[in-house]
Amino acid sequence: MSDTHLASSAPRGNLNDDAEGHEYAHYRIVPARHHARTAGTVLAIVLIGIVLNSVLGNPRWGWDVFAQWLFAQPVLDGLGRTLVLTALSALFGFALATPLALARVSRSPLLAGCAWAFIWLFRSIPPIVLLLLLNNLGYLYDTIWIGVPFTHIALLNQSTTDLISPFFAAVLGLTLNHAAFSAEAIRGGILSVDHGQREAAAALGLPGGRQVRRIVLPQAMRAILPTAFNDVIGLAKGTSVVYILAMPDLFYTVQIIYHRNLEVIPLLMVATVWYLIILTVLSAIQVHIERYFSRGATREQVVPSRLAALFGRWRAARSAALARQGVSGVSGAAAEAGATGWAQRRVGGTVRIRNVSKSFGTVKVLDNVSLAFPSGSVTVILGQSGSGKSTLLRSINHLERVDDGFIEIDGELIGYRREDRTLYELKERAILQRRRADVGMVFQSFNLFPHLSVLDNVIEAPLAAGVPRAQAVAEAHALLARVGLADKTDAWPRQLSGGQQQRVAIARALALKPKVLLFDEPTSALDPELVNEVLDVIRQLARSGTTLIIVTHEIGFAREVADTIVFMDRGRVIESGPPASVFGDTAHPRTRDFLSKVL
Repeated sequence: MSDTHLASSAPRGNLNDDAEGHEYAHYRIVPARHHARTAGTVLAIVLIGIVLNSVLGNPRWGWDVFAQWLFAQPVLDGLGRTLVLTALSALFGFALATPLALARVSRSPLLAGCAWAFIWLFRSIPPIVLLLLLNNLGYLYDTIWIGVPFTHIALLNQSTTDLISPFFAAVLGLTLNHAAFSAEAIRGGILSVDHGQREAAAALGLPGGRQVRRIVLPQAMRAILPTAFNDVIGLAKGTSVVYILAMPDLFYTVQIIYHRNLEVIPLLMVATVWYLIILTVLSAIQVHIERYFSRGATREQVVPSRLAALFGRWRAARSAALARQGVSGVSGAAAEAGATGWAQRRVGGTVRIRNVSKSFGTVKVLDNVSLAFPSGSVTVILGQSGSGKSTLLRSINHLERVDDGFIEIDGELIGYRREDRTLYELKERAILQRRRADVGMVFQSFNLFPHLSVLDNVIEAPLAAGVPRAQAVAEAHALLARVGLADKTDAWPRQLSGGQQQRVAIARALALKPKVLLFDEPTSALDPELVNEVLDVIRQLARSGTTLIIVTHEIGFAREVADTIVFMDRGRVIESGPPASVFGDTAHPRTRDFLSKVL
């Protein structure tokens, strides 16, 4: 009889026997043997030994000459010029590449076209040709004049030959070439950021510059960095082309020396070793920078560098101090806000939707919709997928621009200025200000900023609105405590469950104390066990006085908290009324058909 059968037929009580458990504790575990892996390792060691013996044991490599020139002053001077050229060209190149990349994704066709033309031109010209053109620019233009066009006002008027020295031509040429390639790397990184992140930033009313600086670029850096460092490494090696300008960089200096002493191989090895050292340092810097920008990218905690760890501890201590300062030092309404958070009674906004229509191509998503949401009311919008619910919700805060009609909150339009019967669309800055003041939104897929901690997610919009940091931190702690996440302030969003992430999203939307709060299917992305976590928070909000407009399929929840149920189908409002009326005495057959499938 086999051991397996004996084990399965043994009495159940024997499986928990202490003596048998003690016996198993002394079993020796032998790992599986991988003979192919062992053979590969031995082969690699042999190959490494052969290469080292060939290089170090061959006197023709001239290691004594190599040692003589490795730290020679002319070589170090050339190395210094190479490092200066690399640093200046990389610095100026990235400074130029960033606005070029932003111009490439601009909505202005002319601006995007000009940026594309620049990139196309300087990616096409070989660096050595570009350097020669710049160095001989004096042949084409005697002087360089910079001033006010069509006037005699000059800021610079100098001889081209005097101004463009070989060093200046080298830095300028390498900068233009580097900027053209780096701009495309930065553009690719910007495009890799999920569109929902931009929408979340816009819904919070963050100014355009802050959206780019705080939300888009930090996330884009994870995609930008590998290519950007490849460009810098290529630039460090590419500085060798400046020999054409007779500049004594590292490679040109080595050339001069071996032309004199005819020791070609040892001098080339000197240049090779210094290039290896430069690129090794750059690679080490890349690792640390990538580690910094990978914060929050995974559920695992990224091990920070020592400097980053010190900065993190200082920042945590500062946040704690600011929180204490906010609770004790903020007076009046701010102190009350910090203590009670969103649970305090508010006066919600009155929302009126007047004859709104919206089409995507030939598909009409909203068809002459008119609704009114009283101050402090809770409205639930129902309907099958594709009925226009989410588009209507996004139109309220002007994330979607309507084709006809308008929407107002407390008598003011979100995206337009009205003069008689004409609507003039506002600039983006004015729209963002209105969003900050009046309306918050909680997205179906959360759209938390993954590179910011939970606390930073909540305080980002108040800081952008000019709220003092101490007050913003204190109120954020109060909000997170109210949604049951007081112990998660320093966590990254990806370290939270779906229900926790959605509660953070609610706290973030509430941080600006909006008059109207929009929920776009807040539980559809959650497991059934997590749904109640979020619904409990919304139930409390329903008693706070904030006007709530909720798109959901949770019929039981809608029956419990809603003042009004709106049913939509094919972009139209089919039925609207109190829950008892819509659920108990349905007037429209399409509503009855829908409810029969979900109840």
